[in-house]
Amino acid sequence: MVFSSHIFLFYFLPVALLLYFATTPRFRSLTLTVLSYGFYSWTNPLFCLLLLGSTAVDYICGRALVGWRALGADGDLPMLDPGGSRTRIQRAWVGLSVATNLGLLGFFKYFNFGVDTANAALTALGFDGFDAVLRVTLPLGISFYTFQSMSYTIDVYRGRAAPQRRVIDFACYVALFPQLVAGPIIRYHELAEQLRARTHTWEKAARGLALFMVGLAKKICLANPCGKMADTAFGAADLHTLDAWIGAVAYAFQIFFDFSGYSDMAIGLGLMFGFTFPKNFDSPYSSASITEFWQRWHISLSAWLRDYLYIPLGGNRISPRRTYINLLVVMLVGGLWHGAAWTFVFWGAIHGLLLAAERALGQRAMYRALPRPIHVALTFALVCFAWVFFRAEDLAHAGDYLRALVGLGDVSDAARLIAVTTRHPAYLAAGAIAAAIVWLAPQSNEWTRRLTVWRLLVAAALGALSIAVMSVEEFNPFIYFIF
Repeated sequence: MVFSSHIFLFYFLPVALLLYFATTPRFRSLTLTVLSYGFYSWTNPLFCLLLLGSTAVDYICGRALVGWRALGADGDLPMLDPGGSRTRIQRAWVGLSVATNLGLLGFFKYFNFGVDTANAALTALGFDGFDAVLRVTLPLGISFYTFQSMSYTIDVYRGRAAPQRRVIDFACYVALFPQLVAGPIIRYHELAEQLRARTHTWEKAARGLALFMVGLAKKICLANPCGKMADTAFGAADLHTLDAWIGAVAYAFQIFFDFSGYSDMAIGLGLMFGFTFPKNFDSPYSSASITEFWQRWHISLSAWLRDYLYIPLGGNRISPRRTYINLLVVMLVGGLWHGAAWTFVFWGAIHGLLLAAERALGQRAMYRALPRPIHVALTFALVCFAWVFFRAEDLAHAGDYLRALVGLGDVSDAARLIAVTTRHPAYLAAGAIAAAIVWLAPQSNEWTRRLTVWRLLVAAALGALSIAVMSVEEFNPFIYFIF
């Protein structure tokens, strides 16, 4: 089930809000947990077993880290000393949590990739490949909830958070449907107090509804038409250079409005249920360097990789050479987190190399003496270049597309037909509106922070327009569902 669907908007969400507010405050976490499992089971009820298993393991590990009978003076579980030493048993518990979550993620996300890679290697060496009896279906959201659940145990181990005593509150944290399948990846300490007690006000609910409607408009009215242009360009056998660039920029807009729109909807839904989630995007295409881009794009994932991988590897506290290696390793992991394919590995490697180069030369050394708008334009061009690998079906396809970008591709008469779609006035208008919003409009999260009657009317109009468009169009994919 996706937020941008009639069944969610007109059936699930109204029923969920009704049941939630009809429940007494003491049992609202239980109601929200049951609703979240119902939401997650819509595609495949068996996926709930994985979610339940990950939740159970991390809850048990978190309790075991401080001792099952340990209680503070207020009846809550104590927090470990952040600077204290840890016993072998404690290290074993946190190791079990990490191994279980990474094992689930590794098997379900990378088993097919491993089999296909092994077959390709055997074929290249002149041997016969093998037929895999088992092919694994990727459960929705597993990349998000395993990282989120695992970070809880690590934070308890590090002394950054006290373990959750109530199993229902912890299950609610892991399964919370607004951000279950596509983030943001919320660390436990960011929601701990809100799980215990949260406020519900008309102002918060109104802001949540407005943010949800703005996010829906991003998805339906901008991401979808940009996606049609991108799909046409990337699906073509050959392209003119102009159409290749239109397709690359259209995909950059599609993935931004698709994912940031979904994040807006998630944050808006959280507000409706009393939760305040951190924002996940901060005008990333206004970045003047790749380093700045990763401080603004998918902030929850960037912060997770920084805190749980980059810093433990040594971060930038060691030699410059090791720092560059750490940056490359982190971005390779980030690429693989997004998808099990060599295209994602190359995408991560490109960003890792650019981050290392900027750190070695200075973030803006490559654009020295140029004004900031030129920095932003060059950074956006580099990001679009890397997006080609993210979008391409395989490395060969990515290579062909890159050749078209620089004018080296083979162009046939059939390429003229592609321009009918990529240069269609309606789609170009949508792309122009997308560009204006990307570089000129205020962020939706900030725009809805101070609501006026005018802004509420604008949000309502955007919501109505989105629902009307959604009811007549068949093209409504969501990119991050495959991750």
